[in-house]
Amino acid sequence: MANMNLSLYALDAFIVLDTEGNRVIAKYYHPKAHPNGASTALRTLKDQRAFEKGLWAKTKTPSKDIILYDSHLAIYRHSLDVILYFIAGPAENELLLSVALNCMHDAMTMLLRNPLEKRGIMENLDLILLCLDETIDDGIIVDTDSAAIASRVTRPRPDTTEIIINEQSIFSAYQTVKQKMQKSIGQL
Repeated sequence: MANMNLSLYALDAFIVLDTEGNRVIAKYYHPKAHPNGASTALRTLKDQRAFEKGLWAKTKTPSKDIILYDSHLAIYRHSLDVILYFIAGPAENELLLSVALNCMHDAMTMLLRNPLEKRGIMENLDLILLCLDETIDDGIIVDTDSAAIASRVTRPRPDTTEIIINEQSIFSAYQTVKQKMQKSIGQL
């Protein structure tokens, strides 16, 4: 029987590169609990940068969305001036990774309320990283619903008013109810 990958650990990395091949965001996963043991590939910054430069050289023109590069499966998506990548082992499910990457792209687009671009990603890095954490946990894809991810990540709007409940507001509500009850009883 063929060697099947029955692990939940699907991703080795999430990378965002700009149109010149420079790193915007990169998160590499090396889970210790992986059934095959912790990965030794792409551990050092030098190895990661070399991998990213080679990957960018192969994917800088938008033609395909899945390639096998340096014994890693790379699922990618172009957006204005950035390229988003999910990097996984060669035996991973391409369809699942593609759905997860599209979900991540859509959730980030909803959060930024604009098409993805380098400036918007850098200005809202906190939201982007929260979105990544809601989608991927230590290399495991945990959610593929972009609307749910975006709703969990969004911060409250500044124009919403906060209701403050304290002793004075409770006493005021009590007085209002008391007056209404007295009027109702007086009308009988």
